[in-house]
Amino acid sequence: MGRGDPRQQDLVSRSKRAVRWLQPGLVVKRWVLTSGLGLVLALLGAAILADLKPIYWMLESLTWLITNVARVLPRGFTGPLVLIAGAALVIWGQSRSFGSIQQALAPEKDTMLVDALLAQRRLNRGPNIVAIGGGTGLSTLLSGLKRYSSNITAIVTVADDGGSSGVLRRELGVQPPGDIRNCLAALAREEPLLTRLFQYRFKAGNGLEGHSFGNLFISALTAITGSLESAITASSRVLAVQGQVVPATNADVRLWAELENGERIEGESKIGHSTSPIVRLGCIPERPPALPRAIEAIANAELIILGPGSLYTSLLPNLLVPELVEAISRCKAPKLYICNLMTQPGETDRLDVAGHLRAIEAQLASLGVNQRLFPAVLAQEPLKDIALLEHYRARGAEPVLCDPRQLRSAGYDVMLAALQGSRPSETLRHDSRSLAHAVMRFYRKSKGQKLGNELDWLSSLAQ
Repeated sequence: MGRGDPRQQDLVSRSKRAVRWLQPGLVVKRWVLTSGLGLVLALLGAAILADLKPIYWMLESLTWLITNVARVLPRGFTGPLVLIAGAALVIWGQSRSFGSIQQALAPEKDTMLVDALLAQRRLNRGPNIVAIGGGTGLSTLLSGLKRYSSNITAIVTVADDGGSSGVLRRELGVQPPGDIRNCLAALAREEPLLTRLFQYRFKAGNGLEGHSFGNLFISALTAITGSLESAITASSRVLAVQGQVVPATNADVRLWAELENGERIEGESKIGHSTSPIVRLGCIPERPPALPRAIEAIANAELIILGPGSLYTSLLPNLLVPELVEAISRCKAPKLYICNLMTQPGETDRLDVAGHLRAIEAQLASLGVNQRLFPAVLAQEPLKDIALLEHYRARGAEPVLCDPRQLRSAGYDVMLAALQGSRPSETLRHDSRSLAHAVMRFYRKSKGQKLGNELDWLSSLAQ
């Protein structure tokens, strides 16, 4: 490789980026041309206002300049030279302008402005996705989905009463911010350092130990603004959130569960460690209201997702809000349930995928909803890491088994995928990229089926 090769490669790279500015949809060229046209019109208006004298002066000056230059240099040489000089000045000025914009918007990022604009254009054209749930499962899903769309709404449970969220809920009287904080961080587009600050958990300090900075931040904003919804909106601006995060309800919801042995337990943290299978889930107040933003997001959704997450403490609490359930039932968008990889001791012991679906349908039936809201299910392919499975079995967890034939015979649309990801890991959790890729495959398949049904309907009308 010669010494000139790096320069040549850099020139080729710059040329390719320059050509990419010509791609349609960037919404840049039209405004540059509009600005240029506006400048010409403004100058013309000023000339008319001055009785056209500036135009005469300018034409006379140009005529004198061109005549004198043509006496020294031939026209065949002068014309191209002036044309090239003018084009060079335009290109140089625009490149410096876009460079200044790049420096102002992303001073420490390696992404070129044209690449960022193209990526944002693709995200803006992404589908309207509503993801319902809570816990780490929902935040994992969101961090993967934000690579495909910026039109994401996360509807998050607010029934948590354990850990830092539970302490803040009891002592400050605010709704639990923990799951909301995780979702905001997952959808954040801001610098990683700010996101890490939001997720930072204090490891020492009287009264601070165990609390995350984000929980304290959201709780303080809730007290200042008067509502959790306003606090989330302010936090979203700080983190440049891609989409929106909406609480399932603004009510102070407390969960209760009836167990198979007849016992009734109260509190989300206790339900997750029940000593007997859960028969029914409920909450106080009995019919909490939904937020209008959540209802609107569901009405405009092109895909609705439930899960992944803890069945009784992260997913079903959202279905205790009747207005959310009604909005989901009215929406014609495809609906997908994502099942967990492993059972959770004390909550979903011995439940397979079919058992999870039965629990969801039983919960809906208790609200008088007999319609199958989530007719499609996404589950993990059979796991092969025997050593890791034995580690989980020692802690009381088992893989959530899926029998596709049984579920399809019951009318479900079943999709299996390697949701854990291809890279080996020390935990059996969903991989955000693999999970989001599988979800988008389901969406494209559903969109294709819908288009096919519409074409069949049109052909039947034509006949």
